[in-house]
Amino acid sequence: MDKHTKKTPSLFRYPVLVAFGLFFIGLFVLDMATPDRAYSELENTTLTQRPRLTAVSADGLNNYFTSYTRYVKDQVFGRDQWISLQSAAETTLFQKTQSGGILLGREHMMFARHYSILKNEEKGMAKNLAAVQSLAQRYPGRVNLMLVPSASVVYPENVPAGAPQIDEKGILEGVAAQGEAYGRFIDVLPALTEHKGGEYLYYRTDHHWTTLGAYYAYQQFCETLGLTPFDRDAHTAETCEDFYGTHYSKARTWNAEPDTITWYDLQNSLTVWNVTGPGQPTEGTTTGLYDLDKLRVYDKYAMFLHGNNGLSRVEGSGTGKILVIKDSYANSFVPYLTANYAAIDVVDFRNYNYGLDQLIAANDYDQILVLYSYASFTTDPYLYRAGVAG
Repeated sequence: MDKHTKKTPSLFRYPVLVAFGLFFIGLFVLDMATPDRAYSELENTTLTQRPRLTAVSADGLNNYFTSYTRYVKDQVFGRDQWISLQSAAETTLFQKTQSGGILLGREHMMFARHYSILKNEEKGMAKNLAAVQSLAQRYPGRVNLMLVPSASVVYPENVPAGAPQIDEKGILEGVAAQGEAYGRFIDVLPALTEHKGGEYLYYRTDHHWTTLGAYYAYQQFCETLGLTPFDRDAHTAETCEDFYGTHYSKARTWNAEPDTITWYDLQNSLTVWNVTGPGQPTEGTTTGLYDLDKLRVYDKYAMFLHGNNGLSRVEGSGTGKILVIKDSYANSFVPYLTANYAAIDVVDFRNYNYGLDQLIAANDYDQILVLYSYASFTTDPYLYRAGVAG
């Protein structure tokens, strides 16, 4: 061998290793130069912040490095793009029918994965049904229960083949069979099933029903109570495109079809009460029914009723008063009630921890509606407050 022949430096014999090394060095530099984010709007979640070493010990170091691993994962440069790339690879190359715990169905519909009923869900269902039963016993003739089925129950043909979902329909039918125990059980599944052909009842990328789905449930409510329904033809429908909901935040599929949010141009006022104790509060902030600024951010559904406030009142055009105890499914339902009631009080127990009976006594409601999606009814840890007298 010619002693003058130059040898290739050993490092450059491994170009792939060099490329990966440069890539991670560049990523590290970008991470250092990019400020940490406190919140991911796309995923609707708080991101881990840089941890501090609180104790130089085995436990202290273990906690620090565990937290630091989560911090690096949450704050990595281009995090949203990496998640989207991973989802695209899984669904396109490997033909996966789920991503991020979300089932990817036909017609670009996304469904929550619910393979079995957990013990805490069984207990939650029983506890919350008991709370509604107690409420119905305290206020006979006034309590109505509406449990909204999941999209997978209304559109089972669009759920991926072979996906083992729970028998939610059977559970709802069981509740309906003993509905008198809970006041009036308003079964909305038949109405939703009747109208599902070609109609837009549930968002494709979100867990909520659409304004149209809420309307058909509202029609069933009116039929049950003998009320004249809200006339949609007498009002202007407004829309907002490019809504990506909670399912998309988890699945992040590259070919997701964005949704359209629809609402009606109602001029009714909404007051968000400043609740400091039981009974009817006297101070609050009055605004319109919709927070249109939310249409400029990711969580566009929060525009309905300005989100999930503890206690709020919508001024209606009808007569009498109704109390709605709810989860977020009711937010697109409540505006229809303006055609039937003069005052619609809305309670969300996630942000309301005061005596319900005092509020009812102060207002003498004509009707009480408990409106939840099936999924949140089984897991809501606060609805028990409706069953506590006093």
